[in-house]
Amino acid sequence: MQPKNPIIGLCQQASFLISAAKVEQCPDDFGHEVAFAGRSNAGKSSALNTLTHASLARTSKTPGRTQLLNFFKLDDERRLVDLPGYGYAKVPIPLKLHWQKHLEAYLGSRESLRGLILMMDIRHPLTEFDELMLDWSIASQMPMHILLTKADKLAFGAAKNALLKVQQDIRKRWGDHVSIQLFSAPKRMGIEEAQGVLAQWLRLGEFAEAGEPVDEE
Repeated sequence: MQPKNPIIGLCQQASFLISAAKVEQCPDDFGHEVAFAGRSNAGKSSALNTLTHASLARTSKTPGRTQLLNFFKLDDERRLVDLPGYGYAKVPIPLKLHWQKHLEAYLGSRESLRGLILMMDIRHPLTEFDELMLDWSIASQMPMHILLTKADKLAFGAAKNALLKVQQDIRKRWGDHVSIQLFSAPKRMGIEEAQGVLAQWLRLGEFAEAGEPVDEE
C-alpha cells in the first residue's frame, strides 16, 4: 500500500504567518522553506491554495495583486512562501523596482530556501520573467520545479505536446536540472506530483530526497 504523503497532513494545518515588504521583515531564517513564483496572472495563488487544500493565498482577477512576501507556516520547521507576481503592465514602475529589489534580496540571502516552484501559464510559457528565474536557479544551484498551470484550457493531447515542447526548450538552454509537470487548479490535475516535490524539499521522512538526511530537530 502506498504510504500517505505527510505533506498532506501538514497542508491541512497550514496557517498564515507574516507578510514582508522587504527581506528584513521576513521570519527567522531556519528550517525549510519552499517559495512559489510566477508572472502575474499565471495562476500562482490558485495553485498554492489547491496544493494546500486551503485558501491561504488571495486570488484576484486583477493581476499583480500579490505585492508582498507572504509566509505560511506548516509546522515549527517548515514554511511556504508566496512571492510577488511580476510583469503586469499596470503596476507602476517604482513598485516593480521595489518588488524586484526585495525578491532578489530574498532569493539571494535566504539560507532556509530549499526550492522554488515556478508557475507558467501553459498558453504563454517561458516569458522573460520565467527565463530570468531559470537563469537564477541554475546560477545559484537552487532546485526548481515548474507547474504548467491552466492545463485544462487545452485539450489533453495539446497540453502534453506543450509540456514536451517546454521540456525540450529548457533542456537545450538550462540542462536537466529543472523538473516540470502539467497542473490545473480547477481540475485538480497534478496535485500529487507537485506535493511529492514539496515533501522532498521539506525533508519529510521517506519522501525526502535520496541521500538527503531527514531533519527531525
